[in-house]
Amino acid sequence: MTQTPPVIVPDFAPDTAPLEVLPRDISAYRQGNTGIDYVHRFASGKPGPHVLINALTHGNEICGMVAATHLLDTGVRPKIGTLTVSFANVQAYEAFHIGRPYDNRQLVHNLNRIWSPELLDGDAQSPELCRARELRPVLDAADYVLDIHSTRAPVQPFWVYPEFERNAGLAQAVGGPPVHLVMPVGAAPGTGVTAYGRHGEPGIDGGAVVVECGQHFARSAAELATDVSLRFLAHLGLIDPVPRAAVAARRFRLLEVHMVTSDDFAFVRPVLGFETFDAGELIAVQAGREIRSPCDGCTIFMPTREPVIGREGVYLTVPV
Repeated sequence: MTQTPPVIVPDFAPDTAPLEVLPRDISAYRQGNTGIDYVHRFASGKPGPHVLINALTHGNEICGMVAATHLLDTGVRPKIGTLTVSFANVQAYEAFHIGRPYDNRQLVHNLNRIWSPELLDGDAQSPELCRARELRPVLDAADYVLDIHSTRAPVQPFWVYPEFERNAGLAQAVGGPPVHLVMPVGAAPGTGVTAYGRHGEPGIDGGAVVVECGQHFARSAAELATDVSLRFLAHLGLIDPVPRAAVAARRFRLLEVHMVTSDDFAFVRPVLGFETFDAGELIAVQAGREIRSPCDGCTIFMPTREPVIGREGVYLTVPV
């Protein structure tokens, strides 16, 4: 028999979270030097990797904007190789409204799900598809990609990357955050920035990782985004070494992604992320269908706060 979960008041209310860091006017960064708006490239003239620091894949991820503007404002330039700094979904970023600070994640499409040839070469149109098509040569040129993200709930920061040893080694070498979410190829819905093109294929050099820096508007998230960006560049030799503490990685492997298919999607208890469930334990219910833990120690990531049909409801993982 299907169990109907009780109505639960979450223990984190996004509308009351402090907005410590807010968007600012970034129009001064529109004119780059690549022929693509909001993309800046600096070549050292010396052999070395081409590294992309990508911000604002989602419009409400303020920390990436802070990190990218820091690199540009402080004149960071590569000693070897090439550095590209990109602001991705600027249209969504500019749609920010102080009264609805969580609503501008995207305008139509999730820019981190549409990097497949079928969508990029197809006939569909949206602001995000248009921007992704503009940014294709930027991703094509990059040997290494750092895609900077943040989370709605104030959970501990973590790395996310396609399940290739090159990505695991890259994240571990850069250092914290110590938590790694490993994504088997094809397990997540759509195609993300870090799985686009050759970065979604085995047997290549380079690497592509996401860093989730913490709550969208937290000052600590902006500080971590900047710190990780500098450590990423230092590890790859583009800038002088910066302090890096050794950390022991805690890895979680994605098992299942449950999409929201009904307006009545609900968890059976308050969750923020990183809660664990025993094998068979009920996690959530929607449209009379139960979502249960597939294993002991199942750890959830990125549980939705406001279920939207067609978007992710929860990621189920297992520690590895």
